[in-house]
Amino acid sequence: MAGIGRLSTKGAVLLLCDMQEKFRPNIFQFTNIVSNAARLLQASRALGIPPILTEQYPKGLGPTVPELGAGDLKAHTKTRFSMLTDGVLNELQALGNPKQAILCGIEAQACIACTTFDLIEKGIEVHIVADAVSSRSQTDRLFALSRLKQSGAFLTTTEAVLLQLVQDAKHPNFKEIQKLLAHPSPDTGLLAFFSSL
Repeated sequence: MAGIGRLSTKGAVLLLCDMQEKFRPNIFQFTNIVSNAARLLQASRALGIPPILTEQYPKGLGPTVPELGAGDLKAHTKTRFSMLTDGVLNELQALGNPKQAILCGIEAQACIACTTFDLIEKGIEVHIVADAVSSRSQTDRLFALSRLKQSGAFLTTTEAVLLQLVQDAKHPNFKEIQKLLAHPSPDTGLLAFFSSL
């Protein structure tokens, strides 16, 4: 059934957007956002979901932070706000044009939003991991999430993604994923958003 947003390891890609050193002091809940994204990256490796990493103007904003655990990935550098650069589009094509994108990183109202719009226009289902996405201000973050939901993106959480991808405690990789779930995700200030819905 189309449109319900059921995640699958087949035909999915993990997009890691601009979690760079210079953003560290200014992004709301930066440490927790990166920690959740790092868990998603570990899970993607266990489950065979390809990850794609971008960096916004690294010359000025620095490299991807080491705690993401993405040191082995080739970063696609960009100046535009969408992650869908020529290099990323070529990589998506080489992966057989995935049907679902799991999206995390910064900033919600800028690069996450522009990437989401571009993906949806291309017919790709977008799953925004709300507790792995942030902005400098909580206002921009929450309004961006609301706006992207209006555009047809699915809002989800780190733990929900991990469990939906394995779907069964008998999954061969469940033990690996279970280790990533040992500690619940920290509160990243999203409850105010949901109380207003």
